[in-house]
Amino acid sequence: MMNQNITISTTHLEKYHNMKSTTYELDFLIKYLEKTGKQFFGKHFRIYEHDHEIIYKLLVWFMGDLEKIEKLGFDFKKGILLSGPVGCGKTTLMSLMRHCTHIQRKPLMKSCRDVSFEFIKNGYEVIQQYSRQAFEQSGSQFQPKSYCFDDLGSEQNLKYFGNECNVMAEILLSRYDLFVSQNMTTHITTNLSASEIEDFYGNRLRSRMREMLNLISFEKTSTDKRK
Repeated sequence: MMNQNITISTTHLEKYHNMKSTTYELDFLIKYLEKTGKQFFGKHFRIYEHDHEIIYKLLVWFMGDLEKIEKLGFDFKKGILLSGPVGCGKTTLMSLMRHCTHIQRKPLMKSCRDVSFEFIKNGYEVIQQYSRQAFEQSGSQFQPKSYCFDDLGSEQNLKYFGNECNVMAEILLSRYDLFVSQNMTTHITTNLSASEIEDFYGNRLRSRMREMLNLISFEKTSTDKRK
């Protein structure tokens, strides 16, 4: 089984994208991620140099480098909203980040489409499953589960016994309340723009997403790596 932890160098390192030296070697981590990616996604997997800045920001958050998080203007209490065009590598990178963080902070990956299909089958209890019931026991306490909801916007409003529900909107609104009261962390990937999120889910959710998520965006011109 692959080792889930990595050894981080504490030596002085190079400047990267006009940022001051980090506490870990970016080159080493890129190689680690590429090796891990080949194991999970096949021998043709590769990390592109033009994605290094995105990867740097993700690594800073997932490795809990509080000093660099602050310099990036991020809030460590918030999760990540990773946005970008179809096929730019959002899901892949978020999956790889699970191998660069402590097991207690490792998010569970869940497709928004799969959540919606679960709603068709099981009804409104699915909303509770991913929000108010999303806790696990750690010692004598219960800790909130961290989820990465993948491809927000790919799901559709679905009906359960004739009742239509925007399932992901309800889940995210509930998780926002738990973010405020219980520090519940949520991550999201999407190819929707901010205005599209507001059109599809409403201004109420968009406002709460700004409060609970740090935004990391691929360029609009990012190419489809599936080609």
